[in-house]
Amino acid sequence: MKSEPKDKKSLKQGYTTGACATATMKAALTALITGEQQREATIYLPVGKFVTFSIEGCIVNGDTAQAGTIKDAGDDPDATHGALIQSTVTWCDTPGISLDGGVGVGRVTKKGLPVPVGEAAINPVPRKMIHETAEEILQQYEITKGIKIVISVPDGEEMAKKTLNGRLGIIGGISILGTRGTVVPFSSSAYMASIVQAISVANASGCNHVVITTGGRSEKYGIQQYPYLPEDAFIEMGDFVGFTLKQCKRQGIKKVSLVGMMGKFSKVAQGVMMVHSKSAPVDFNFLEDVAGRVGVGKALLEEVRNANTASQVGDLMLENDFSQFFVNLCDCCCLSALKEIGGGLTIETSLYTMKGTFLGKAVRDDTKN
Repeated sequence: MKSEPKDKKSLKQGYTTGACATATMKAALTALITGEQQREATIYLPVGKFVTFSIEGCIVNGDTAQAGTIKDAGDDPDATHGALIQSTVTWCDTPGISLDGGVGVGRVTKKGLPVPVGEAAINPVPRKMIHETAEEILQQYEITKGIKIVISVPDGEEMAKKTLNGRLGIIGGISILGTRGTVVPFSSSAYMASIVQAISVANASGCNHVVITTGGRSEKYGIQQYPYLPEDAFIEMGDFVGFTLKQCKRQGIKKVSLVGMMGKFSKVAQGVMMVHSKSAPVDFNFLEDVAGRVGVGKALLEEVRNANTASQVGDLMLENDFSQFFVNLCDCCCLSALKEIGGGLTIETSLYTMKGTFLGKAVRDDTKN
């Protein structure tokens, strides 16, 4: 794949599955029309630039042609990096352009996603890119016959296990995604988009109470705590606490339960809504103040202030039977969450140790104000 020269100090930009699918479709359709094997395909991306993709496995067999390209996600830690994205184009008696997913492209089984239930998980922007590019080529060669396009990802079903597709109700493979055509290295956009979709799926399935967690371990504890809630109600928000809370409110969720551990929730309690380890340090003076309000003595308060981690503070409180500390800390999380979104929801927070010991819980109902 050819790309523009990059500054050595910058991270390498990659390309979306949608861009790859469009390029391989163009190569396959061109080969089908001309009978000539295509080694490259240049397409125009939504971000506003032309990019040339290297094509491999371009073959024509009667009324069908197939072409592929290897997805390059650049320096982004993408589950689909290195995937073979293929397009198969076949002449049809019926006029027009039909598009579907083949092996390794998931199929939508739940409402709330931008693609209707039953259709291949090819998102709206890639669909538009593929259709517009196909129309342009057909017009260029003055072709009036219809075509069927099938996008495949041979290893897509295995790759999908590293994504949230199963939780979102996308079964059998990956999604063909992208709104820009490019992947910004280490961007938050893909993860944030998955959070929005997860909330949409929960909403569409009738969930008005969701459980948001910082990762798989805390989600496991949340599932144990709320066994009566459906799978769709559990959403991994990662570090994006504020973003997830705002999306919950925007989409009309009535009750949000935060489930997590001392490290990240100590930050939430002090009002930090992006809880990545590099975003903000834990404020041990804040934790000392919370401990002081529940009667912790001077010597133990000094240990809290000089602790290395928030988990260490939690261990100190647990060992010395200050269970109210955790309740107060959870209450601070609830208040911070309500402040972040401007109120209007019921927020509850539960704290666990890394090993799954329940520490405390608090609830704030702001729906009656």
